[in-house]
Amino acid sequence: MAGEVVLLNFWPSTFGLRVRIALAEKGIKYEYKEEDLSNKSPLLLEMNPIIKQIPVLIHNGKPVCESLLIVQYIDEVWNDKSPLLPSDPCQRAQARFWADFVDKKVYVASRKVWRPKREEQEEGKKEFLETLKTMEGELGDKPYFGGETFGYVDVSFIPFYSWFHAYKVLDNINIEAECPKIDAWAKRCLQKETVAKNFPDKKKVYEFVAQTRKKYVSA
Repeated sequence: MAGEVVLLNFWPSTFGLRVRIALAEKGIKYEYKEEDLSNKSPLLLEMNPIIKQIPVLIHNGKPVCESLLIVQYIDEVWNDKSPLLPSDPCQRAQARFWADFVDKKVYVASRKVWRPKREEQEEGKKEFLETLKTMEGELGDKPYFGGETFGYVDVSFIPFYSWFHAYKVLDNINIEAECPKIDAWAKRCLQKETVAKNFPDKKKVYEFVAQTRKKYVSA
């Protein structure tokens, strides 16, 4: 079951961070390979020839692509500890729904903040905060999205917190003030060693986002 595990990733990626946290939750040892996305390695192109993107988990020489699918794979293969998805089929479907919401709504809205025109940026900021408030409504007063235990939706969503500092500095989006329950949840997640030890430095992420945004806006 264990075998050789390799992760192809790019350090600021929120999607790659999901995989790192899931692996940490399961206590899986793996080889980490950093990718240069402007000069993708032959291994990445071989393991993910269709999408050609990170993250890619390679388990015993076989690739698994797309972060949410990788997290599900990890949960199914290493099912002896720290279950991420609920055992109940309905609850499991709900967890997959909210993880999908993070990708289709939260992530997409966050990208709109980068639009070149100021009016479009303001519209993007409004939409981004609305998606976070929707997530806040789902969280409610629970410690984690999965209830009392850290689970699949938490793994899917918490990596985006690594970019919140950049949004605050660059775009004046104060998520702590606007969505206090999300902020408190994120800080609670960061008390977990499996999350904290894999989180990138927020200032380093800010510098990366600032440089990337310049290219994006001027494109």
